[in-house]
Amino acid sequence: MRKTLTLIALAISTPALAAGTVPYGSRAGMEVTVMRMSGLDTTKAKIVTKHTRENAISFCRDYVQKVTEDCIKEELSVPLNDSVSANCKTGEFETFTGERLRFAGKSRNPSMSKYRVIDLATKDDLDGSSASGYPVAMTIYKALCPRTAPADY
Repeated sequence: MRKTLTLIALAISTPALAAGTVPYGSRAGMEVTVMRMSGLDTTKAKIVTKHTRENAISFCRDYVQKVTEDCIKEELSVPLNDSVSANCKTGEFETFTGERLRFAGKSRNPSMSKYRVIDLATKDDLDGSSASGYPVAMTIYKALCPRTAPADY
């Protein structure tokens, strides 16, 4: 019963997970299907995913606007990790493309982004734009750390 309530609460608090997908990129249809989750909101949060044919069809339909076998094949060949993980206590997490990031609370410069997300390789803050990966990074962090992450990013 407790596990069911946790999953219901998680689905309500995390729209991407309620749909059974998590984005890996900012374009329409760039998403992977959630296979299983463990340790959410802990130091060992993990979401295992699969890049499915249905995900590829969504991308081809919604972004490319033409579903062909070549488009599906090309989309499925995009190199992605099959999981994301986070330490929700330290704010460190990884994306599907391997970037290591850290959620660092409120931004010093809210005109750029409301919250700080630091690229651990460059030590630079993501600037809040789609080009920087900020919206996708925040969605991944929220999926891994639903009670820790802010709801209003």
